[in-house]
Amino acid sequence: VQLQASGGGLVQPGGSLRLSCAASGRIFDIIGMGWFRQAPGKEREFVAAIDWIGGNTYYIDSVKGRFTVSRDNAKNTMDLRMDSLKPEDTAVYYCAASRVLSPARAHYDYWGQGTQVTVSS
Repeated sequence: VQLQASGGGLVQPGGSLRLSCAASGRIFDIIGMGWFRQAPGKEREFVAAIDWIGGNTYYIDSVKGRFTVSRDNAKNTMDLRMDSLKPEDTAVYYCAASRVLSPARAHYDYWGQGTQVTVSS
């Protein structure tokens, strides 16, 4: 499975961004897809995940109500809509795919390249 992330950029606090992740290859292996982020000097952390088949979603507490993860099975894409962005959301964001649905980084077998999100005035 190959993953290609896009959509990062610079946005002011309170603004919005949409990240996209395009999947190709052995899509039928995928059960869960997720977004992770890594800020400078910090560990990569789970942000959100979606059940590729059923569409159930999961978020870390700090983004609940602000971020929305969605998928389009026909296009093999996953999006992350980020609203009410805060400076602490600044990080490199990675999309990932897994054979299970999990918030654990170790369960994700496939990773896209990161895309930078910077929230600053």
